[in-house]
Amino acid sequence: MKDNETIAQFLKITKFPFEINDSDGKKTYSEDYKGYWFKQGHDSNGNQTFFEDSKGYWIKREFYSDGKKTYYKDSTGYWVKREFDSNGNQTFFENSDGYWVKREFDSDGNQTFFEDSEGKTYGNRQRTTTVSCEEISQKFGIDPDKLKIEKKSH
Repeated sequence: MKDNETIAQFLKITKFPFEINDSDGKKTYSEDYKGYWFKQGHDSNGNQTFFEDSKGYWIKREFYSDGKKTYYKDSTGYWVKREFDSNGNQTFFENSDGYWVKREFDSDGNQTFFEDSEGKTYGNRQRTTTVSCEEISQKFGIDPDKLKIEKKSH
């Protein structure tokens, strides 16, 4: 095949569109009579994982096994990252423009906390802090063996 030659030109195809499908019947390559072509790939769940065309445009995508898109990037430089918890709730979003979002959910799937890069924050996040006895004894100058911690109820 010559450098700028398309697959259809190489094969001397004259009937268009010229298409190639994978073993699952998904289109992996297509070309029209003007020489415009695109190729693409899919994961085992049928999600499009990449696309590229003869004009130089391309995209790449990644997915969790349940089909949720976790990563996207294209030839313009734009990208998006996402994270999800075990219940499928989107807990993190970030893009190449610098915008990000963090979310927390309770066991019933209700959003309990929201924070973004623009300074918006809301929710009823329950904060906990873990401190060792050694850290407390050092802070207050108390012998760790003489430290007794009592939990007070409200």
